[in-house]
Amino acid sequence: MRKQDAIGDRDEGVGGTPRGLSWSDMRGSDPEVSPRPRLRPRTYAAFVIPVAIPLILVALNLDPSSGKPTAAAAAVPALTLRYADLEAPVKFDLPQHSVLYTFEEDDTLAGVLSDGGMNRSDGAMLTGEIARRIDVRRLRPGHQLRFHYDSNRQVDSMQMRVAGWGELSALRNDAGKFDVTAREAKKSEAETNVAAIINSSLYEAVRESGEGPQLVQQLIDVFQWDIDFFELQRGDSFSVVVSKRYADGDFMGYGPITAARFTHDGTTYEAFRSASSTSSGYYNAQGAPLRKQFLRAPLKFTRVTSGFTKRRFHPVLHLFRPHNGVDYGAPVGTPVMTTADGVVMETSFRAGEGNYVRIRHSSATETWYLHLSRFAKGVRKGTKVTQGDVIAYVGKSGLATGPHLDYRVRESGSWMDPLKLKSITPDPLRGESLRAFRSNVARTQPMLANTGSQVASSGNKRRALF
Repeated sequence: MRKQDAIGDRDEGVGGTPRGLSWSDMRGSDPEVSPRPRLRPRTYAAFVIPVAIPLILVALNLDPSSGKPTAAAAAVPALTLRYADLEAPVKFDLPQHSVLYTFEEDDTLAGVLSDGGMNRSDGAMLTGEIARRIDVRRLRPGHQLRFHYDSNRQVDSMQMRVAGWGELSALRNDAGKFDVTAREAKKSEAETNVAAIINSSLYEAVRESGEGPQLVQQLIDVFQWDIDFFELQRGDSFSVVVSKRYADGDFMGYGPITAARFTHDGTTYEAFRSASSTSSGYYNAQGAPLRKQFLRAPLKFTRVTSGFTKRRFHPVLHLFRPHNGVDYGAPVGTPVMTTADGVVMETSFRAGEGNYVRIRHSSATETWYLHLSRFAKGVRKGTKVTQGDVIAYVGKSGLATGPHLDYRVRESGSWMDPLKLKSITPDPLRGESLRAFRSNVARTQPMLANTGSQVASSGNKRRALF
C-alpha cells in the first residue's frame, strides 16, 4: 500500500500549489493572508512579444518591416549548427620541446639525468653507455645536457657537450632503449699576437687585453732570468706571439710562447723558442740561452763536507732530518759569492741557520747562504747583486760544529740539489736546430713590433647543437 499525503494524489503545480486549486481556495477566509499577485500567460505575451520580435529580426539580419533577409545577410552563407558540433571536444597535441641543463658543483651524471626526466632504469642504462665512451669523472661544472621531450612529455633524446672532448647523443629507439653515438671535438690551433702596456700590474694588463692568467705565468717563466717581476714599473710593455688552442671553437688554453718582447725600465728583452725532440728553451735573437748558468760553487777554494739528502744525522741535534743544501768546508772569513744575478731579500739571523743571506734570482728561484760570520759591506735587503759578487764571509754561527757554508737552492718552493743546477741550462744550438731557430726568429720578430692585440680565429665553428 502506497502512503498518501494530506492532499491526496493530486499533482502539484509550480510553487507547490496543487493543480485544480486557486490561491484563494487555499487562502480560505483568513484575513491576515494577503492575496499573491499572479500574471497570467496572456499578460507575459503582451509584454514580451512586441519587444523580442524586432531584436530577433535584427540578430538574423532580417528586415523588420518585411521579415526578409537584408542585403548584408544575403552575402553571408547560412551557418547550420548541430548538436554534435557543440558537444565534440577539440583535441590539441602537446608541443615537443627541449630543456637545457648545465652541470654545477657536486652534480653527478645520474642526478642530472634524473632531473631531466629519465626514470631510474633509463638513467642507469644511459650512464653505463656514456661511461663506455668517456670518463664521467671528467664532467665538470659548465658542461651541458639537452633533453628533448615528445608530445607525451617523455624524454626521446639527450645530447651532452663536454668542452674540450666533444659531444654525445642518445636517441630512443623503437624498443624503448637509447642508441648512443659520440663525436670527438675537432681540435685546432691559431697563432696570434698579444700586446699591452702595464699601468698597474702585469696580471691586469694581460686581463685587459682579453687574455687569461696562464699567459702571465708563461711570460714570467720566459723572462725570469732578466727581469725582476716584483719591480715592474708603470709604462713597461710586452708583446708576445702565442698559439691559442681550440676544441670545436671553444678556447681551451695556450700553447708555448713562440716569441716575446718585454720592455722594462727602458731596456728591451727578446726571447725566441727553440724546440726539438729532446729539449726546448728560450734564446735571444743571437742564439744565447736566456736561462743563466749558476756558478758551480759559491766559494773559490772549498771542499764538500756534506751533501744534499732527505735524511742525515744532525751532528748537533743528534737526530735524522733532511739536509736541504750542500756544506762547503772553509776557514772563517772565506769570501762567499752569489752564484747568479739577483736581489737580496734578507740578511738576518736565526737560531738554526745563524747569519744568513737569501737572494732571489727570479720569481721562482732563490739561493740561501747559511752560518755566515758577517755580511759584506753594502749588502742588505733590496741590494742588486751580480753573479760572482762577494755577499758575505764563512763562519760557524747557528747550529754548526765548525766553520762551513751551507748553500741551498729553492725553485718554486722546492729545495734542489745545488750540485745538479748545471743540468737546467740548455745546450747550445747547433746544426739543424740552429738553422730552424734562425728561421723562426726571422718569421716572428716582425710580429713582435705589433703594439695591438690580434684576435685569433679558430678556423672551426662549433655546430649549433646548444
